[in-house]
Amino acid sequence: MKSFITRCLSGIVFLGVMLGGLLWSPIPFCIVFGFIVLVMMYEYLNITIGKRHCLSQWITIITGLLLFTGVFAVRSFGIDSRYLFLLIFPLLMIFITLLWNKDEYKEFPYLISSIVYIALPFTLLNLLAFDYAGRFNGIVVLSLFIIMWCSDVGAYLFGMTFGQKNGHKLFPSISPKKSWEGYIGSLFISILAGFYLAKFDFLPTTYTHAVVIAIIINVFGTFGDLVESQLKRNFGVKDSGKIMPGHGGLLDRFDGAIVALPAAIAYMYGVGLL
Repeated sequence: MKSFITRCLSGIVFLGVMLGGLLWSPIPFCIVFGFIVLVMMYEYLNITIGKRHCLSQWITIITGLLLFTGVFAVRSFGIDSRYLFLLIFPLLMIFITLLWNKDEYKEFPYLISSIVYIALPFTLLNLLAFDYAGRFNGIVVLSLFIIMWCSDVGAYLFGMTFGQKNGHKLFPSISPKKSWEGYIGSLFISILAGFYLAKFDFLPTTYTHAVVIAIIINVFGTFGDLVESQLKRNFGVKDSGKIMPGHGGLLDRFDGAIVALPAAIAYMYGVGLL
């Protein structure tokens, strides 16, 4: 009972912080999601490299944070995008630290992948949160997260109801608890969420585009969840962190978003919604 209460309270705080960051104003958005990027990169490097906290790890995390805040500044304040070229200097610092300590060469793929796998997808949120005039519209970003959350709820409810006893396992070698019944339920709920978000103008697009976006988020979100599960399994880790009592780390909470958000944004950009 105590663990259930802890989990609920932790989830409420998490939801409150997310809503504040997405609905308040640009600066809270930057603070909240900049913090998320920082913590997730820290968790990822702890899993892959370990808790050695070497200089190259911290420079990599700072580089990812600068990438997010740099694009935020370009989109929100209209700063010249050519200044993003300055990000080459912290990247060079990563190489210099690796030259300084040759034992860290084997960590290079994990350092670079942390930027590509975590910082870059969340940096793309700035393309959703701001239009070309710099106007903040966090409700669009929130809509995508609502679809992801509905997908998780659908997977849990349908999985528990139809996939526990005689269910068909989705990827038993990676995530034994996931079933096809749960996945179909998550897809159904995601489509409903996308439809109603478009109906009430939270997602300013047609019903067709909203449904396609929902399907993309569901499919790629599930893939992202499986990728992170495989990552943790490979390194013998149960949770990515302990920042959210009862839930684990932020990487556990945003594993699907890491893959789903870039896919959804790419579609929206391709069809002219951005």
